Amino acid sequence: GAGRAAMAAHLKKRVYEEFTRVVQQQPHDEIPAKKLRLAKPSKSAALHIDLCKSTNSTEALQYLLQFAKKPVEAESVEGVVRILLDHYYKESESSVRLKIASLIGLLSKTSGFVPDCIVDEVIVALNNEKSHQVLAQLLDTTLVIGVQLQENLPLSFRLVDIGCKHLLDTSHIVRNKCLQLVGCLGSLERLGVKELENVATKDVQRIISDSFTDQDPRVRTAAMKAMLQLHERGMKLQQTIYCQACRALSDDYEQVRSVAVQLVWVLSQLYADSIVPIPSSNEEIRLVDDAFGKICHMVNDGSWLVRIQAAKLLGSMHQVSVQFLEQTLDKKLMSDLKRKRSAHERAKELYTSGEFSSGRKWGDDAPKEAVDTYTVNLINSGACGAFVHGLEDAMYEVRNAAVESLCMLAQASASFAEKCLDFLVDMFNDEIEEVRLGSIHALRKISCHIRLREDQLDTVLAVLEDSSRDIREALHELLCYTNVSTKDGIHLALVELLKNLAKYPTDRNSIWKCLKYVGSRHPTLVLPIVPELLSTHPYFDTPEPDMDDPAYIAVLVLVFNAAKTCPTMSALFSDHTFRHYAYLRDSLSDLVPPLQLPGRKMVSVSDSSNHELNEDSSRQFVQQSLDRAQTIQHLDSQGAQELLKLTIRDLQRLGELQPELAGMAEFSANYLQCQLLLMKSLQEKLWNVAAPLYLKQNVMAASAARQIVEHTYRLEFLYSGLGSRQVATIHHMRLQAKALQLILTARTSRGMETVISMCEKFLQELEIFPR
Repeated sequence: GAGRAAMAAHLKKRVYEEFTRVVQQQPHDEIPAKKLRLAKPSKSAALHIDLCKSTNSTEALQYLLQFAKKPVEAESVEGVVRILLDHYYKESESSVRLKIASLIGLLSKTSGFVPDCIVDEVIVALNNEKSHQVLAQLLDTTLVIGVQLQENLPLSFRLVDIGCKHLLDTSHIVRNKCLQLVGCLGSLERLGVKELENVATKDVQRIISDSFTDQDPRVRTAAMKAMLQLHERGMKLQQTIYCQACRALSDDYEQVRSVAVQLVWVLSQLYADSIVPIPSSNEEIRLVDDAFGKICHMVNDGSWLVRIQAAKLLGSMHQVSVQFLEQTLDKKLMSDLKRKRSAHERAKELYTSGEFSSGRKWGDDAPKEAVDTYTVNLINSGACGAFVHGLEDAMYEVRNAAVESLCMLAQASASFAEKCLDFLVDMFNDEIEEVRLGSIHALRKISCHIRLREDQLDTVLAVLEDSSRDIREALHELLCYTNVSTKDGIHLALVELLKNLAKYPTDRNSIWKCLKYVGSRHPTLVLPIVPELLSTHPYFDTPEPDMDDPAYIAVLVLVFNAAKTCPTMSALFSDHTFRHYAYLRDSLSDLVPPLQLPGRKMVSVSDSSNHELNEDSSRQFVQQSLDRAQTIQHLDSQGAQELLKLTIRDLQRLGELQPELAGMAEFSANYLQCQLLLMKSLQEKLWNVAAPLYLKQNVMAASAARQIVEHTYRLEFLYSGLGSRQVATIHHMRLQAKALQLILTARTSRGMETVISMCEKFLQELEIFPR
């Protein structure tokens, strides 16, 4: 008690010294610069006056709440903290002390303030505090200060020591904060001899793991989180923690189980190839396999949060053995994961099993289906078929996590990819769109390992009827990368894609792109069905199809891309097919490849340079259009407007025909549209005509100015790769539009206030305009 009173007196003295200095210097008004400078420390003085005015705890709390809303400069923080601590020692009400402890934590985070000058006072307060709530808040404040001063190792040791001392507290809140403190500040390396003189190092992992069995589940959760925090900070966790973490997997509380799953996963990554025993047997298996089995078991947990956590983590366990991986797809325990109790018994079994029965015992050669009492399972039977359970879960988040994990494991193993293919395809029929989309993306990522059977392809193609455009486009992308096994499969895919095109015509470009890849991936499967696709006949001429039909273009895109690596295919083309090739090669050059067609000079292309030539000529056309637009300054108003309209139309058409240049063409067309709107607005000089005579044109010009401002924002933010020159041009156009808006407002508004505020706004923009 005497120490506390002395500390309070010392603090009080320092506060009064600072306070009187501030008050005495305030009357010197003749030096304005000093007056400004002295406004800063008055924060602590004002707070001191407020706290002195308060007659009871409620008032003090109100003053503190008001003070919390005001910003405090870095140089004032120390003074403010000392005043708060001074009041803290006088205050009997714990709610006020709690607020003070919280405020000190917030203030110590102030940018530019180093909290080492207040840490001792906070520790003194902490050691003398009796209220659990306030103690927990003080520990939190200590943690905030400790994190900022982590380079000061002796201090970190001292704070960890305090945390360990309070771990014996009866309140779970205090124990939680202590564990957090130890997890965040526990030392990662040993100190040198000099630094160790006054400090005893703690085995923080042992201290934290002792709390794994705490009576309160919140403390058990905090202990495991603290252990994970040590891992994140770079400390290697000890293998002995694995058994304790495994025991926590069967805890009654979901938060504990959820964190325990993470901890088991972390240890399985650190000690993958360590050997652990199987309880009640002589068998041993790799730690990563054991952990995998245990996490699989958690996919059946009663809490959906734990199930999501477990399903997500399975995907990153790439070091697991193949038989454990394959067991996740089968609910029955596979023979690979059953083991005899001892090597001696296994040898005896091999010796006694001959090709024929000895006849001494009835039925001794009968097939052994049931697991006998001499076998031991290497995986818990509840963990079998983890992914089957995950994919059938009632919560869509669990199904989503299971799909993602299946995909990650299948990407690393071709044999597993083939086995899980049916399960992923089944998820295409899920009732939730997000899960359907996830399974489509998952199948696309593992497509290099798999080849779809016709029945699987059937299920996949059924999704093309989905009303969601995202799903349909994801499926088109999947088909680009899919390997189909038969020509009937190709035919089926084409028929379904054409049905999709008829039902949703806006999917046109996506379907054409999809068929381009399907054709180039399967030339030998497309070849036998070309006569049927093109409706050709060996003896009779068939009618020429309509070139404007998107479905016919889709078929041609498929055939021409297959023909690129199949030179014999062109012999099956009819005359009009060659003509259509020439047309499509020019109009859809990104979808139709260059082909070497025999004896046809007009369409023969020797190499891919034609595509580049085509693109170069298109770029040239854009440049010529823009050069032509520059000549408008020499034309009269009407002629300039006509030229701009024609140029805009040409650029928009080119953007539709050449997707590679669409961005450039659209950008240029939009900018010229702004020029055209500005030109129309300024046709008549607005300021020469009496305002009442000009109402109609005024409305039109105001609309044009608003459109120009909108266009310039689109130009600036919707296109990437703009140079500083283009951005400056856009800003210049916007400034002209805003000047026009200002003139229009000045001409039409009755009062002066709106005009003055607009003028000020315009001048501000003019100031920040890049010169």
